[in-house]
Amino acid sequence: MRVLLGAVAALALSAAAAFAGEEVMTSRFGNTTITSDASGASTKIYYEADHSFTGVQGDQALAGTWALKGSQVCLTFSSAPPPGYPNPICTPVAAHNVGDSWTSGPFTVQLVEGHQ
Repeated sequence: MRVLLGAVAALALSAAAAFAGEEVMTSRFGNTTITSDASGASTKIYYEADHSFTGVQGDQALAGTWALKGSQVCLTFSSAPPPGYPNPICTPVAAHNVGDSWTSGPFTVQLVEGHQ
């Protein structure tokens, strides 16, 4: 479950400055944010322009809504989040382009085209 929190935190962290407007999320719409830890465990998150998200971590399906609060993105799960995780989860967000890869702490993050 650490991967989920890392995925949320890493989905947008980078050396780039955070943006306050929703344009920071535009490149994620219709694409896949993949976060992997050192063991290879990964989480895939799909953000939509209507402020919904879905995803998968192993066999666990994820769903809910996202909202920007200043320079953070907050994910609110439509059902109980994985054990030990707050609902909502809020983390810093920064713009990335499809094809970008970056690291956030122990996680590797990729923004890939389409739903993978």
